[in-house]
Parts: sequence; structure tokens; C-alpha cells
Amino acid sequence: MPPMKTAELPVPSVVRGVVDALKGAGYEAYLVGGCVRDLLLNREPKDWDVTTNARPEAIQALFPETFYENDYGTVGVVTDSADPRLKVIEVTPYRIEGAYSNARHPDDVKFSDTLADDLERRDFTINAIAYDPTTGEIVDRHNGRIDLERKVVASVGEPGKRFAEDALRTLRAIRIAAELDFVIDAQTAAGIAGNAAQLAKISRERVRDELVRIVESPRPMQALYLAQKLGLLRYIIPELEEGIGCAQNQAHSFDVFEHLMRSLQHAADKGWSLEVRLAALLHDIGKPATRVWSDDKNDWTFHGHDVVSAKMAKRILQDLKFPKDLTERVVALVRWHMFFSDPDVVTLAAVRRVIARVGTEHIMDLLNLRVCDRIGTGRPKEHPFRLRKYMSMVDEAMRDPISVAMLKIDGTKIMHLGEAPGPRIGWILHALLEEVLDDPRKNSDDYLESRAAALLKATDEELKALGEGGKERKAEEERAEISKLRAKHRVE
Repeated sequence: MPPMKTAELPVPSVVRGVVDALKGAGYEAYLVGGCVRDLLLNREPKDWDVTTNARPEAIQALFPETFYENDYGTVGVVTDSADPRLKVIEVTPYRIEGAYSNARHPDDVKFSDTLADDLERRDFTINAIAYDPTTGEIVDRHNGRIDLERKVVASVGEPGKRFAEDALRTLRAIRIAAELDFVIDAQTAAGIAGNAAQLAKISRERVRDELVRIVESPRPMQALYLAQKLGLLRYIIPELEEGIGCAQNQAHSFDVFEHLMRSLQHAADKGWSLEVRLAALLHDIGKPATRVWSDDKNDWTFHGHDVVSAKMAKRILQDLKFPKDLTERVVALVRWHMFFSDPDVVTLAAVRRVIARVGTEHIMDLLNLRVCDRIGTGRPKEHPFRLRKYMSMVDEAMRDPISVAMLKIDGTKIMHLGEAPGPRIGWILHALLEEVLDDPRKNSDDYLESRAAALLKATDEELKALGEGGKERKAEEERAEISKLRAKHRVE
């Protein structure tokens, strides 16, 4: 066993309190797993796990609020922390696991009295480091700290055995490497490849959860390439492999598979949402099914691939048990990612129709998807003039128009004040609009009603002059607002 080392790591007081309570009652207690790994990497842990030689009933007796609802000895200790990551601290007895007949969970679990037994059963060396926050003692029996320094994901013990026990570990290895920007040890990679088919036994929900973390990692392209190389991708989204070697038309530098990977990676590089990342991954997944050679164009065509891709995306996301609302958002982005964007031809009405199809809250996601699609073709420029011009048109279409509709008075109210139906109502409204454009504070019910009542006394000639002036002022303000939008997108 390697010599013990000590360190002072930033452990929250509420976590220290759980460890102190166990040790104060005469038990051993250590932080273990991902939280120790993250602390050693100066990352903020997402959750906190404690291991101890105390049995579940003894753990529960030490804390005022706990729950114990599993077959593996894990007790949830409920704290008074407002931080959701600290609200429940999981405390698990040292344990030895029996055979894994279902490639996911041990058939039986035996509690142990030694930390060594517990560390021996863990998946990767970097997750098999224990830490006592009260003394600073680090227990690292499997050289996990060395692998942290080497930036390597390696299994504890013989890789084939580890992955045969729990097939989800094959995907977890790739996800951890993607999140930490690590590489996978060669023997460990061979063990993954040898057990890849076992991933078919894992529930789609668990596969989905790992996929989401891969897609949300800094290196999703690298991770999915590795998943394909090691034989896992066919058990995650097999349709993606149909794009390997599927050449595209002359506008693309890469085959369909690499195009999708590069599109996804750009979404990750920009820090865009899960919906955009999933849409980037799936937006052209229907291309292999729609590819037809055109003698006229002397090139490949993919007519209707957006429709086919949307249908395939829906089926894939449903199979992976994604929530219905997220699925619908991603499918809409995939369906409409080929929106016509030539600003020299497209009208504001057409832009409004695109906005209506995906929703105002998701139109920027659609534009971002177009950016990912462009970068994924091998074109170096994110925002060419045409796309910037289209973005300015989207802003224009979504902007509240400068019109009498913005006034807190309308024609019906003016008629209630005594004006008869006719052109005078429009003149009055435009006269009021000019005043509000000069001083927005005047856009109040009291002021406008009082001012409209006064305007009722004006002659037709006076009122028409005021109204025409209001229309011209409205046009000037519209031009100024649109000029600002175009300057914002550098398309003036």
C-alpha cells in the first residue's frame, strides 16, 4: 500500500459536520469518489459522498433526518443547507459486491470493515481516492492521483472485469474523459471495446443521462468519435453511424458524420443550450436516407432531408426518453433549420412565419443552429453578411412597432369622448403618437384622454395637419430604429 499523504481541501462545513459526527461516534469516515477527484482538480463537486465502516442503522441513529431506500446500504443524510448540492449527503458503508448478472447492479452486497475493500470495487482510479477532511489524510491505493496528473481515465483492476460488472461504466469512462479533457488508458479502452455490446442491456434513461453530460461537456465531438471507435455509438444513436463515409455536395468539406460532429462541437464551444447542441447533432441525420445523385448538377442532392431529419430526431429522442417539451423544441429546430435566409429576396412576412414556427423564445436558437451548420461545413466564417442581415430582420420583425397601437388610448375610447367615426380619429391618434414620441411619459390614460378631448375641438384642417405630422414623425422614428438594428448586426 502506498504511503498516506495529507492535503487541505476546501470541504463545506456541512459535509465536514457529517464526517465529524461519524468519527465522533467512533467510526471511520472518508469523502470518496467524484467529489475527491474534483477537489484535487480544483473543480467544484456536483455532489458529496461519504464512506464509513458504520452500518446503515448506526448511520441513521446519528442524524435527525435521513432516508434509506435502497439495497446497497446508502443512507441519505438530509442537512439544513439551502444549497441543493449539499441538501443531501450520501453515506454508504464500506462494501464488497457480489456477481453482476444483469451487467448493471451487483446481485448481492456485503458490508465490510475496511476502506481497502470499498476502494477495490470502484470503477476508475481517479474515483477511488478517499479523503478525511478532519485530518487531511488521503488514501490512494490505486494511484489515482498519478492518473489525475497524467490526465488519464483508467479502470481499477482488470478493465474487462470492471466493464462486465457494469456496462454503463463503458459510457461513463467516455463521459468523464470528455468532461475533464482526459484520455482513456489503452487497456481500459480495450476493455470498453470488448464489452461494448453489453451497453444494450442498460436502460435508455441511464444512457440518455450520460449522453446529455457528454453533449454538455467541453469536448462532445472527441467523446462521440471515441464512442464510435470503441463500438458504443451503435447502442446510443445508431443512426449517426449511417453518416460515416456519406459524402455531401460541393458546399461541404466533410461527410455527414463529421459535419454533425463539428456542428455539435461549435455549439459546445459557444456554450449554447442543450437544445441547440442536440439539434446540431441531429439536424442532418436524415441526409443518408435522402441522398440522390443528380446528373444535371453533377452532385449529390438531399431533397427533404430537413423533414426526414426531424422525424428521425423525434424518434431518437423519444427512444432515449427525453422529456416531451425538450423533444418538441429540438425537433422544431431540426425541421426548420433550412429556412430561406437571402435578405435580398426574403420578406419580413416570411421572417415572421419562421419566428411563428419555432416561437419567439427559440428563434435565436434557430439562428445559432444555422451558425453551427455553417461552421460544420468547413466554412471559417460564423456570420457572413447574409446571415447578419437576416438576424437584423429577425430583430426588426420581433420589435414592437412604432404605431398608434403602442398608445394607451384607441379609436373606441375617442368615440366615447364624442368623436364620430371617420378619418378624424386616425388624425387624433397620430397627433397623440407624435407627442408620446417626444415625451414617453405622456403615454398615460389620464393625459391622452384629456389631450384627445381637447383635440376634438380642432377643425378638420388643423387636425389633419397634426395627424400628417404625426405620420411623418412615425416614419422617421421607424427608420432610426431599423438603422440601429442594422448597425448592431453590421449590415448598414
